[in-house]
Amino acid sequence: MYFKPLLKIIGVFLFTAALTSFTHKPEWNNLLDKNLSQWEMYLSYRHKPGYNGKVPVNDKGEQVQPVGYNKNEANVFTVIEDKGQPVLRVSGEIYGCIFTKAEYENYHFKAKVKWGEKKWDPRSDKLRDSGILYHSVGEAGKDYWRAWMLSQEFQLMEGHMGDYWNIANAAIDVRAFIPEGIMNPVANEKQPFLPIGSNTGTSGFCLRSENHESSKGEWTQIELICFEGKSLHIVNGHVVMVLQNSRYVENGTSIPLTKGKIQMQSEAAETFYKDVMIKELKALPAEYTSYFK
Repeated sequence: MYFKPLLKIIGVFLFTAALTSFTHKPEWNNLLDKNLSQWEMYLSYRHKPGYNGKVPVNDKGEQVQPVGYNKNEANVFTVIEDKGQPVLRVSGEIYGCIFTKAEYENYHFKAKVKWGEKKWDPRSDKLRDSGILYHSVGEAGKDYWRAWMLSQEFQLMEGHMGDYWNIANAAIDVRAFIPEGIMNPVANEKQPFLPIGSNTGTSGFCLRSENHESSKGEWTQIELICFEGKSLHIVNGHVVMVLQNSRYVENGTSIPLTKGKIQMQSEAAETFYKDVMIKELKALPAEYTSYFK
């Protein structure tokens, strides 16, 4: 008479175990909430037209101090709600960034981005500009604008979604269209990778292969895939930049740059982000391996 209850217990255990085996934790980690709990921030200076890379000075000739870490002056970073979902608004009024508390190495990052209406000096008469900075290490303010960490940049600019920039002394090898007009990876994947950025003799800027930005007022889906020093910039499902051998240069020596924090820039243009997600990669997704052959 003890067997029936025991069988019931075993049955319930096996059923629960079976359910557990088919229930997987979501692969994607949502990085955005109303409190920006997974982020910190840094704000630099209120840059003016004519800035030349030097520390700004006031009317008395005294050096101006940057706003600094975790001081959200002028509410540059705010989270609003859209249909019950958090949306990050970056006003752009002061150069700087929010950056993840955690470091990431091999991952797939994605977000939806849309431009606002406001622009600020020193880019009030220029294209709206921002960016996702990855493999970010060290202190903020190491770049020309004294606003960001050493990193690689997935450029976000009107008509230029997916361009590459090096931040500070970063460098990388790129298979993409360079302004001089010598290569296009999407049209011909067999073209060689060329070094670009610090200590390479080539400016750290490279245009995306094609423009796939959404129409004005609509969300653009951006994706960044990073794996073992390789990276892909993807815009609305189209690969527009192929890069490898991520590194930085210090005292003439190249050092691998394959992991770090993720920064989202404030760069004189009002910008909105939603569905900011990340997941770990154990391997480069098979559909993208041919870009590196």
